[in-house]
Amino acid sequence: MRSLINILDLSVADLDELIATANDIIENPKKYAEACHGKKLATLFYEPSTRTRLSFEAAMLELGGSVLGFSEATSSSAAKGESVADTAKVISGYADIIAMRHPLEGAPYVAARNASIPVINAGDGGHSHPTQTLTDLLTISREKGRLDHLTIGLCGDLKYGRTVHSLIEAMVRYEGVKFVLISPEELELPGYIKHEVLEKHGVAYTQTTELDAAMPELDILYMTRIQRERFPDPTEYERLKDSYILTPEKMERAKPDMAVLHPLPRVNEISVKVDDDPRACYFRQARYGKYIRMALILKLLGEHEQGLDIPEDLSGCFRDTLSCRNPRCITSTEQELTQYFRLVNPQEHVYRCLYCEAKEIFKTTNK
Repeated sequence: MRSLINILDLSVADLDELIATANDIIENPKKYAEACHGKKLATLFYEPSTRTRLSFEAAMLELGGSVLGFSEATSSSAAKGESVADTAKVISGYADIIAMRHPLEGAPYVAARNASIPVINAGDGGHSHPTQTLTDLLTISREKGRLDHLTIGLCGDLKYGRTVHSLIEAMVRYEGVKFVLISPEELELPGYIKHEVLEKHGVAYTQTTELDAAMPELDILYMTRIQRERFPDPTEYERLKDSYILTPEKMERAKPDMAVLHPLPRVNEISVKVDDDPRACYFRQARYGKYIRMALILKLLGEHEQGLDIPEDLSGCFRDTLSCRNPRCITSTEQELTQYFRLVNPQEHVYRCLYCEAKEIFKTTNK
């Protein structure tokens, strides 16, 4: 069985197939109107969402299927203390596929390990948001006609922005891609993504705090909001929340065919005066999210029905009594979970938690 927890669960061939299917759905919607007749999607959303949850539900309904689920943790048995693992086992008897959003990093991975149906990660804390990345890839492909040889500016919250992290992991596999990382110093891209993703793949990148200076070279500007809910310190959020505001005046410095993307919701980082600029793609981007999720649901259900078994790769991993120290990791709350770490740097004894990818440095001989 295949689930989608991280964008790297999909090969480039998978990505190309999904984009092709989504484009076909856009052109021939009636062809897919009953493709999921009799199938049920469970949307398990433990934190608020508008676009992601509703686009999943719209996707399944337009495929002829049905939807069940909840939109907040307080309306589920999580409020009574039920674990993610138990929820996944129970829901497997009610639905054919699960889409899960959770504030704790690694929760969808736990669900996938315990469910008997495919699980789609619809966002887990600040960790990963692979279906937003699929949406971004479809948008870039349709707006620019390609996914290679692009200069992409990532602006705003690059530290906690799961959409940014997932997009980088996807785009480094395409030739000629360059990134311009635009953020306050406090919200810089995490070091492990710079070193273990960008540098490992030989992808060029520059860092700057100045949006204006970066504008003329960009093919894509990917704006993100400063996320209040990810800040441990509210005063830090207040200090940084207005770091970048995209205005028509700034757009004058951009290429005539630059595309502006944003995963939404926006707060005030893009002026509403930019909305009428033909280069503003974010509302089209939100619409494309429905089509790519339709393609993904079809792919995962089709593979599940074929009995396709993709075993979990635990090579280079070990189990130990040591615990992940990331307070946002699912293992910090559901402490009965087995701890898994993957070796990423043998020389410096660097391991990463398999659930949340937080870094740990220690020596061990337990494999």
